[in-house]
Amino acid sequence: MRGKTHCLEVWGDFACFTRPEMKVERFSYPVITPSAARGIFDAIYWKKSYSFYWQIEKVEILKPPQYIALRRNEVKDKAPSERTITSWIKGNSQIEPIWADGDRHLLGTDQKGRTQRQTMALKEVCYRIYAHLAFRGNEQNSKAFDAQFERLAGHGKCFFQPYFGCREFPAYFELVDDESQRNPPIALDLDLGWMLYDVFDLNHTNHSNTSPHISVFHARVSKGAMIVPEYNDPAVKKVEEVPHA
Repeated sequence: MRGKTHCLEVWGDFACFTRPEMKVERFSYPVITPSAARGIFDAIYWKKSYSFYWQIEKVEILKPPQYIALRRNEVKDKAPSERTITSWIKGNSQIEPIWADGDRHLLGTDQKGRTQRQTMALKEVCYRIYAHLAFRGNEQNSKAFDAQFERLAGHGKCFFQPYFGCREFPAYFELVDDESQRNPPIALDLDLGWMLYDVFDLNHTNHSNTSPHISVFHARVSKGAMIVPEYNDPAVKKVEEVPHA
């Protein structure tokens, strides 16, 4: 079962949709990935208790891809567990900050300090994304969910700030209902090869503790539009089916 197709126009100053083969130095795809597009819809409307996910249908490119090189200082340590952070908030334990400068010798702790990393990001991005709610098995009242999404997106509301790949690159959005308001995408044809489709198994429920499950598809841009197949389409290769280079 599926819901109504919705259209969002999204834009921002910077974006980075990292190619998975670039582990240390981040290099962005020239186009937003389906997983990043799904994340924007999730930021506006998502319910943990219901069994559905946003199925991306199509991405239209409204501005030519432009790259920008960024060099940033990044900490090597990971954030502590949710349990630890909650304990800090409640005042049950002493806060242990992650220091951006120094190393183990200087800080006298087990912290690893920081490192400089290069990022090839995109700048001045603008897309039009089409998606619908895909329900897993159980019959749901799709009209009610669609109406809730339209009410939130129509007023510019969201549960958290959408972003383009990295949280420091915020994404701004507008619901576009009137087809007459949609400018045509740019004239661009690209064969992007194998692109990351998603990092989770979308067939599982939202609340299940699933491990990352990589999937890819052969992405092509024709006349400024990238058609995205359904997650269960044979064109989407799951982790056990990913072809070797």
